[in-house]
Amino acid sequence: MSRDGLKRLGRAVVTLAVLLGLWQIAFHLTGERRFLLPSPAQTLAVLVERHALILEHAGVTFAEILLGLGLGCLLGVGTALLLASFRPVRRWLMPVLVVSQAIPVFAIAPLLVLWLGYGLGSKVAMATLIIYFPVTAAFFDGLRRTDPGWMDLARVMGGSRFATLRHIRLPAALPAFASGLRVATAVAPIGAVVGEWVGSSAGLGYLMLQANARMQVPMMFAALFVLAVFAIALYTAVDVLLRRALPWVPDDGRSP
Repeated sequence: MSRDGLKRLGRAVVTLAVLLGLWQIAFHLTGERRFLLPSPAQTLAVLVERHALILEHAGVTFAEILLGLGLGCLLGVGTALLLASFRPVRRWLMPVLVVSQAIPVFAIAPLLVLWLGYGLGSKVAMATLIIYFPVTAAFFDGLRRTDPGWMDLARVMGGSRFATLRHIRLPAALPAFASGLRVATAVAPIGAVVGEWVGSSAGLGYLMLQANARMQVPMMFAALFVLAVFAIALYTAVDVLLRRALPWVPDDGRSP
């Protein structure tokens, strides 16, 4: 492992230790009402004892997150390309996108469950809706902010519209797309879990609801911990892939 990698790992370990310490302090501060907040040790015990059940539901949620992320990115990229390439489409579609964001996505979840059922489809659709707009907005913004000098050079050299898009606008918009994808990855678990809360028969959100109904607080925190690990791992993986795919993009975060 490189020196920078060791430093990042060390910072992560210290951060985790501090968070666990604060968690333990908060547990002691609850006094006699410790049923409100389990200790890290109690949560770890549930993770070990009920690992088979937790992993079964975690697999369902992880599949929903990945499918939603993939579909949301594909739809977002396609929409951004349409908006950037065709002015009439932009005039008609952009107001629809803006208005759609005025409707809380969480309010749509019951309708998705009604239309698509309690299975995988409604959860994937919910995750897709949450991911779709950040990717669309970021990628479209990158496409329309291409350096005018490069566009003028393409026109002077007789570049076609498709060639200009492929060789100039797309590469120039990739950093903006990467930013949107990072945001989408961070919020991807929200759609899946909210969909499971509204109606489901499996998943970490379903497991948390069942544990809440039975006052099994350590199980709730165990499911929440696994969900947090999923979110961090997915974000880290996407971030590493984007850094390797876009090595020319400056990254001040790499400096110690």
